[in-house]
Amino acid sequence: MTAAARVLRLLAEHGQSLAVAESLTGGLVAAELTAVPGASQSFRGSVTAYATPLKQRVLEVDEALLTERGAVDPEVARQMAAGVRRVLDADWGISTTGVAGPRPQDGQPVGTVYVAVVGPSGVEKVAALRLNGGRADIRRESVRSALELLADELSGNVRAQDTEQNGGNGCLQP
Repeated sequence: MTAAARVLRLLAEHGQSLAVAESLTGGLVAAELTAVPGASQSFRGSVTAYATPLKQRVLEVDEALLTERGAVDPEVARQMAAGVRRVLDADWGISTTGVAGPRPQDGQPVGTVYVAVVGPSGVEKVAALRLNGGRADIRRESVRSALELLADELSGNVRAQDTEQNGGNGCLQP
């Protein structure tokens, strides 16, 4: 099962929805999700904010943060995920931002990528990636990493809900 299919299955099982904010992946995360039959049950939509000013205007990323650090930053990734979640009224938001090449950007080397997940109950996770390969490889791995990060959160969230519902004292690691 692909990461996209796993994510969509977990979302559907719990009646939750997903929105995606993409920069370096340019719509590839949304394409991966919509390739799965039945994606419309949980996938709300996506915003491809390739240009930095769109991250601020559409996704509500802090303008001072973008000016100070540029678009390739873990906090920018987190704010993109939170912003798309708000703007598209979804339970979960994921985002990708980084440098696919061929040249460095915002003082960051090619292969620097941040993927983020923001969800219910204050869930906020950002993963920093240092990827090798060409532009297509970096973009493909960014898609996989963003979906896996969400799948891991959804799986942990499912275990926590099951433990609560069954009166257990389960402990989840952050």
